[in-house]
Amino acid sequence: MTARSRSIVSRQTGPHEDLSRRVVRALTNPLRKPIAEHTREAFAWARDWLDNRDGAPLILDAGCGVGLSTRRLAEQHPATAVIGVDRSADRLARDHGRLPDNALLVRADLIDFWRLALAEGWRPARHFLLYPNPYPKTAHLKMRWQGHPVLPVILALGGRLELRSNWRLYVEEFALAVTQATGVAAAAAPFTPGEACLTPFEQKYHASGQALWRLVVELPHDPGLVPGDPQPGVGEGK
Repeated sequence: MTARSRSIVSRQTGPHEDLSRRVVRALTNPLRKPIAEHTREAFAWARDWLDNRDGAPLILDAGCGVGLSTRRLAEQHPATAVIGVDRSADRLARDHGRLPDNALLVRADLIDFWRLALAEGWRPARHFLLYPNPYPKTAHLKMRWQGHPVLPVILALGGRLELRSNWRLYVEEFALAVTQATGVAAAAAPFTPGEACLTPFEQKYHASGQALWRLVVELPHDPGLVPGDPQPGVGEGK
């Protein structure tokens, strides 16, 4: 990738005025989206792989893209089991060398995968959201993770949740949503990745001189955050 990257442009100058309402809605209205069968199959495969990791702590790399971050996290944390999830078969097929033995790349709908993981009782030690699509248009708040109905599931999984973005406002919004939903204080902070960037996007933004931001928060495993019936199990239909 080149070192030239456009900064995010948005008409928003502060947290979205509808954010709090969206969080309340996510906390009070069950997410009724049917689980895709291909994600059920992918999750079952990931579950079996994890069961054979002798109880190693789990790291979830949510929206892993080309999987470079999954590889680097697995190399940095050899005693863990690292699962990278992305919906794009094309991105996951990119050649970035051999996958470490303690890493797995899974093609799945991330929203469904999170719900199945919570239903299975997974408790990730660490959970990464690295440079998600910012959806900078004001009308697209509901497509950002902090405005999405799946937010309670993300937070309910618990563990050390880390979000990184080159858009400060995205991280600030996410922090507000975390605190509103869980009562746990969270805040955006400037971040310098140093020499070892986790993702190609991080490398590109950093090389372009853009400011990077992150949120790191320790959350309890709390399925009670999710409204209604916790989540459909791996073997259930809905």
